[in-house]
Amino acid sequence: MPPEPGLSFTASFAPALLDPARSTPDGLTGPNGKAAGRRYDVYRNNVTVSLIDALAAIYPAVQRITGADFFRAMARSHVRSNPPASPLLFEYGRDFPEFIARYEHALAMPWLPDVARIERAWLDAYHAADALPLSPARLSAVTPDRLADLVFVPHPAARCLRSQYAAVTIFAANRDDAPVTRIDASTPEDALITRPECDVAVRRLPPGGAVFADCLISGRPLGEAAASALEASSEFDIAANIAGLIEAGAFTSLACGDQ
Repeated sequence: MPPEPGLSFTASFAPALLDPARSTPDGLTGPNGKAAGRRYDVYRNNVTVSLIDALAAIYPAVQRITGADFFRAMARSHVRSNPPASPLLFEYGRDFPEFIARYEHALAMPWLPDVARIERAWLDAYHAADALPLSPARLSAVTPDRLADLVFVPHPAARCLRSQYAAVTIFAANRDDAPVTRIDASTPEDALITRPECDVAVRRLPPGGAVFADCLISGRPLGEAAASALEASSEFDIAANIAGLIEAGAFTSLACGDQ
């Protein structure tokens, strides 16, 4: 199967794999020099199906919400315009939530991209590096006069996502086969994704909690994070939120005031 003159085999073979409108690469032959058009079409179909299956494995809640036929049609459209950049299939589809947000037939489900973003964050947390979570005793050892300047070191798996919709509830309701009751999707929800040990956990954060978690994960001192959270919500409870984040395994250590 000689490549086209002046081109590498990959450059000749690959471009048409995700584009069914393109013809079989010139010079591509099968056994005994026979034309390989049908063989190439089979391989092209297998590549597309494999990438669609990878997206279905990464975004199971999205597929359950839309139904398999809708999902696979949407995924096929994504595959044709967004080829993989890595040989690792779990890395594929990072831009799928943004694709869903632009996909004409999904516009009636404006919360769907955020559900997909939570699913992508779940997978990234699953593959994040291992680290021991922060012990509550480390924080209790810090004197009150140093608390405001305290900086928390985030766990590699810790992620925080904000949504204008009930994305956390919708995500949780569609990650297994249990019956789904009616959900008011208009209620904003924020998610904390962590993996303190082996299992990934997705928690819904209280009012102001996402601002607080975002600030701490980004390295801002505790005092600044608390002020930002209180500005976002007068109901914010700093003690309860710190305890919740530590219990969830969102941090590994304290960068200062840690003696």
